[in-house]
Amino acid sequence: MSSRTTISRITAIGGLSTAVLLAATACGAGGPAAPSGSAGTSTVNVLVEAGGHAELTGVAEQCKKETGVSANFVELPYDGMFNRLSSEFSSGNVSFDVAALDSVWLPSFKDAVQPIDELFTDEAKKDIFPALVKEANVDGHFIGMPAWTNAEIILYRKDLFGDAKNKADFKAKYGYELAAPTTWKQYQDIAEFFTRDGMYGTDVKGGVETEWLAHVLQAGSPMVLDQNNNVVIDNAAHKEALDFYVGLAKSAPSGAAQVDWAAAQNLFNQGKTAMTRFWAHAYRQIPKDSPVAGKVGAAPMIGGSAGVGAVPGPWYLTVPKATKNADAAKKFVKCAYDYNDKGIESSLGLASRISAFEKYQDKAGYESFKPLIETLKGNATATRPATGKWQQIVDTVLVPMLQKAVAGGDSATLLADAKRQIEDLLK
Repeated sequence: MSSRTTISRITAIGGLSTAVLLAATACGAGGPAAPSGSAGTSTVNVLVEAGGHAELTGVAEQCKKETGVSANFVELPYDGMFNRLSSEFSSGNVSFDVAALDSVWLPSFKDAVQPIDELFTDEAKKDIFPALVKEANVDGHFIGMPAWTNAEIILYRKDLFGDAKNKADFKAKYGYELAAPTTWKQYQDIAEFFTRDGMYGTDVKGGVETEWLAHVLQAGSPMVLDQNNNVVIDNAAHKEALDFYVGLAKSAPSGAAQVDWAAAQNLFNQGKTAMTRFWAHAYRQIPKDSPVAGKVGAAPMIGGSAGVGAVPGPWYLTVPKATKNADAAKKFVKCAYDYNDKGIESSLGLASRISAFEKYQDKAGYESFKPLIETLKGNATATRPATGKWQQIVDTVLVPMLQKAVAGGDSATLLADAKRQIEDLLK
């Protein structure tokens, strides 16, 4: 997630499409929850961001059958949910028993939620992507169970890649076969090749930070902050990643500084780009009337010197310390793990368990799942830095810096300025 604006909220659950987001918001409760249940009650109030209810509906139905625990969902828009959490956690009087937290909120609310270590058995940890297991453990305790996650993969036009003339022309020019790219040099060549006749080879999203940070991970550096919270944004890996990312602009539509997830998704779905790096769920949400419907292939994110790396977009189910209904709340969280595959049947169509994705990966329509699994297992894949200031860093430093970079700014100067700004924010 890159910012809390309406457009960038598409990324908070890994790229939820505008249509789904609006539909989910329209049917969300949005109002106050019923008072948190007293000890021993079998109904839990579950606070979710718009769209989260759909992800957990199947889980809730199964949980009621198996354990007798019913779920009362309260949906709020992203900002409204953060504000509700902040207010109630601060007061110590909560109206919910389970809360779905965006991963970037875990550091801010870590002291208000209780450990759920008993749910993270050795078996469970083996079935959760390594980066998520690491992120869920805060100060030595597991405080959130991942409910769903996502990552960027490569989406490309199979019809263009399979065209006989394109294949012949590409091989004649570059000396190798035209196919889904497995190296960044191939990605550059393919993007250059298809930038012609009103089409572009790829996009560059100056309005969001995630893709650039994935290149940082692939180059072997932690993103922005190291494990001791030292600001490393001006190191060689960050500059290498920024220079590479900006360099792709010559094969992308103009005005990259203003391109965000929504704009990039529209460009690809309208047939204007031959490739895009995008959240994997979007593969299944290409409109049927799109000129690219049925013509899209999916491939894993490409690796750098440190291997395949991406920035996941997980959400975690947590149990507040102040709830009087902790036993039922933990039963619900366990149900969400046990029946995690139910989320794949929702409109968003995501899960967090490896086995849940694997259950569907060979089914027609789910061709994006194998690339997603490979990407989420990547050696360099890592979640965002564990700081309560992360969203502020993104909104006030990273995105403005990236916009200046794609508009022609000097990368070394911009990164040095960004370091000073971030250090000031962390004081």
